[in-house]
Amino acid sequence: MPRRYAVLDVFTETALEGNPLAVVLDADGLDTAAMQRIAREFNLSETVFVLPPESDRHRAQLRIFTPVLELPFAGHPTVGSAVLLALEHGSGGADAQAFGLEEKVGVVPCVAETRGPREGRARFHLPKLPVPFGEGKSSADCAMALGLDPEDIGFDRHLPSRHTAGVPYDLVPVRSVEALARIKPGAQFEAVFGDSTHPAAYVYTRAPFGAGLAFRARMVGMGLGAGVMEDPATGSAAAAFAGALMEHEPMGEGTHDVLIEQGVEMGRRSVISLQLVIENGALASAEIGGGAVVVARGEFHV
Repeated sequence: MPRRYAVLDVFTETALEGNPLAVVLDADGLDTAAMQRIAREFNLSETVFVLPPESDRHRAQLRIFTPVLELPFAGHPTVGSAVLLALEHGSGGADAQAFGLEEKVGVVPCVAETRGPREGRARFHLPKLPVPFGEGKSSADCAMALGLDPEDIGFDRHLPSRHTAGVPYDLVPVRSVEALARIKPGAQFEAVFGDSTHPAAYVYTRAPFGAGLAFRARMVGMGLGAGVMEDPATGSAAAAFAGALMEHEPMGEGTHDVLIEQGVEMGRRSVISLQLVIENGALASAEIGGGAVVVARGEFHV
């Protein structure tokens, strides 16, 4: 039977930038194996399958697949799907909607705002706050895995760390945008980061754009798809990055807005908004947001 799908560019308001996402609507009746094969056919970093929600209080159930495995949670699929569902259920003009999306990690509360027939913005509360899952790798090991020099690793109080908010990441700070541009993962990447269930390094540095806290990042990892080693925008990594900020960045009580620029070196600039709320010295809540624009629609015949 034909199943509708859309392709969106996420964490951008400009078509052909950001991170592309496939969303298969009308996915009811597909089993896990079929979803995995379809995700492999699209061969994007993630493909979302929209299913009826288990609770009528929520908008939809989402299942999220890379070309090789299913993820419990991911940021750009959540933002892109929220925008698409708002467009599907909206009036066709400017519209704001609040709803829950059921993902493997739990219910994700979202707010989506449409801006015409093909684009919008969405934000969501992290269903799980980041937690560490071990000691960060040494500077020497990180440098070896990323093709850098040991003195490139770290800046200010930031040191390598490991955090997860549903998907685990090695968070690796580097001293400059120039060092970030020189990353070249080599044969030692898997040896250094392969003891994680999701071998991926989120490499970041301070960046001179926007107001307040601003960073540029690159996410490199194994298993993103055939021959793919880098992702242009990674919301689940930004969620984990909130843990690194809490560990290394001096922030006081209250609300903190952080901008993360990613994908620049790939020619697909993305901007992720991360908001942290700190109460009594601890992270009380966090929110991720960004834009999305529909670039294609069609039918998948399976």
